[in-house]
Order: sequence, then C-alpha cells, then structure tokens
Amino acid sequence: MKGETITLHGRSYAIPQLPTVVVCVDGFDPEYLERGLSDGILPNLAQFVQKGFHATAKSCMPSFTNPNNVSIITGQPPSVHGIAGNFFLDRTTGKETMIKDDSLLRGSTILEQMSAKGVRVAAITAKDKLRRILAHGLQLNSGGICFSSEAADQCTLSENGIEGVEEWIGRKAPTQYSGDLSLFVLDAGIKLLEEKRADLFYLTLSDYIQHKHGPGAPEANEFLSALDERIGRLVELGAVVGVTGDHGMSSKCNDDGVPNILFLEDALVNKWGLGSARVICPITDPFVKHHGALGSFVRVYVREPGNISEMIDFCKSLSQVELVLNAEEAARELSQPVDREGDFVVVSQKNAVIGSRQDEHDLSMIGDHPLRSHGGLSEQDVPLLLSRPISDDSKLRCKAGWRNFHVFDLVLNA
Repeated sequence: MKGETITLHGRSYAIPQLPTVVVCVDGFDPEYLERGLSDGILPNLAQFVQKGFHATAKSCMPSFTNPNNVSIITGQPPSVHGIAGNFFLDRTTGKETMIKDDSLLRGSTILEQMSAKGVRVAAITAKDKLRRILAHGLQLNSGGICFSSEAADQCTLSENGIEGVEEWIGRKAPTQYSGDLSLFVLDAGIKLLEEKRADLFYLTLSDYIQHKHGPGAPEANEFLSALDERIGRLVELGAVVGVTGDHGMSSKCNDDGVPNILFLEDALVNKWGLGSARVICPITDPFVKHHGALGSFVRVYVREPGNISEMIDFCKSLSQVELVLNAEEAARELSQPVDREGDFVVVSQKNAVIGSRQDEHDLSMIGDHPLRSHGGLSEQDVPLLLSRPISDDSKLRCKAGWRNFHVFDLVLNA
C-alpha cells in the first residue's frame, strides 16, 4: 500500500508504512508538560521536544472531550463533524441527551477510511462514552479493535474486535476514578504493538488526575512519569508517535480556594421568571466526580425570542463572564454547527465555571480537592508533539496556526 492515501474533508493522509500511534492526553494543559520537563520527569517527551517536533496548538471550542476527540479523528472542527459537546438539548424533541454514540456524527473519520483501505486500526479509549464514536465504520470483524478501559471486562469479538481483555493485559479493568484508567489504555496499545496486531492506533485517555491535581503536584508527577514511560515504550517498539490533548485545565477557584461558580439559569430566572431560559452544560458526562458538571462553556435556550438580546446584555455584565455570542456568532467565530447551537453561548473567565441551577450540581462530589475544570477559551492551549522532525512542507501547511486536529496529518504526512 506504499504511496496510497485516503482523503477526508479535502485533506489527504498517507497509508502508514510504520506502526503509527496518536495519543490524546485528556486535560493536557501545556503547564503539565513545561513543569514535567523542568522537573526532569519526562525524558521521553523531552526527546520529542529536542529531536522531534513540538508546538503549542489550539483545541476546538468548546474545549471539552467529545468535540475535540472527534475533531482529532476527522481533522476538522465541530462545524464540520457536528459533535459540539458531551451533552446537548435536542430542539426537535426537547430532550436533554448524553452523546454516547455516532448518531450525530456528520461524515466519516480518518479511522474509518483507513480501516476501509485494509489498515488494521486499534482505537482504545479510557471513557466508554467515546467508544461508539471512535468505532464508527471500523472493520471490527477483520482486524479492527475498539474498546474502553472503563468497560474492558465486557469486551466481545463482535462488539470490540477483542475479548478476554483483563486476562490478556493481566489485571482487572480499572476503576472509573483513577489514573490507571488512562495507563490501561496505553498498556493495551503497547501490547497490541508488541503482538503486531494493529497498524494505526488512536489512544485517548482520561483527565481524572488533572481535574484533581495541578502541575507539579506529586500525584500529577507520578501519573505523567508513568505516561512518559509508556510513550517511550511505543517509540522503542518502532512506532511513529504523535501526542496532543483535547483541552487544557485551569483552577476555577477564588483566592480563598472556594469554587468560583456562576449558576446562570438561576440568575436568568431571578430576572425573567421561572421557565424563561434553560442553561445546558455541555461538559456533563458520567464522570461527575471530576468536575461536578461545571465547565466554562454553556448554551442558553430562551423561551421568548424577544428576550434574547436583553439576556445577552445581562450575561455580558456578569463578572465571571468572558464572552457571550448569539448562535450565528458562535457558529462563525467558534466553528460550531449552527443548527445545533443554543440561542446564545456564554464562556466564563479563566478562574470561573458556569452551572445551570444550583440544585442540579452536586458539589459534594468535588469536595476533596480544589475545583479544576475546562471548556473555555482559557483551556484551548494544548501541546502538540511528534517523535520525529517534520518537513518544511508540513510547517507551511499549518502556517495559520497549529490545531490539535492536525496530529494525524503530522504522524502520517510529515
């Protein structure tokens, strides 16, 4: 298959000639990389920086898990692929729904196109909510593999392309709230590579540690050191390895350590009355202990269209708010699918999060650590690294600025 390519959304990707791995480190704020390099705990990633390629890239908005993972595997922003959050309000049915399959995905993915060409694809995720999206179109009955470490004990050949994962890896599926949820993903990728069972890998992790521990904390250092060791093993086995993140991570507390939360639906109801607006938090997912469903980007749906302009002005006046855009502005400026947008979106300042109603968020779930979260403009920066240098042509292709969804272009074309 040498010299062959696949084309998706106007961009061509070479069929891999060497084992090729993309790792998405969930919550990979550049501060973790910078601190880890300065502390000397990331020797393998240091080699990427010194002898390969390194840039600080931008993730997509909102800076949440689903939109960015789908952007990475499609090479495009949410305006193209249609996945604009972890959680959404369906205007047609009025139902608030978790996105946990590929039914809202528009178009194909790089993984699907490679699989159709006979490339053996392994897509492994920490979070099962992503698994059905990653599996979109994969040939799971002819070499393709897709499973989550969260549900590793439930894998079947028909559903995942692999079975008996716990016995194969040699340990039980990790608990949902653990750093091992991510390390299990990397260990599975390494074992598949050792056994030569896949050609193209997408390994995407969990941000449990980053939500609880900032850069330089012992727990963060321990996790990142273990991650670095496994990335080094992938390179040692002969793989071309690209590493990026789906979003960064920021402290969301006041100077006294108290979470800085704007309960926006409560504020709107207090001014315009019960039922006047519904605030949807797209960060919402089954991992509520990470963040209490509190992030830095929300969508607002208004009962009376005539109130939209006044509500926007009111939201702009709130101290925790950085940006307010109507649906058309959000689609244009943040590359969102306009038909899946709220009446307007609200983005918080770096040190704040936005909730809906106070009674909808269980803050006891995050009481054992300072609140750290993401979703806003302030969490768009992520590292973008490659285990080998890139060509001048690759640099020119991204002269407008690096994005995390350029990572497959780098590992396959650079």
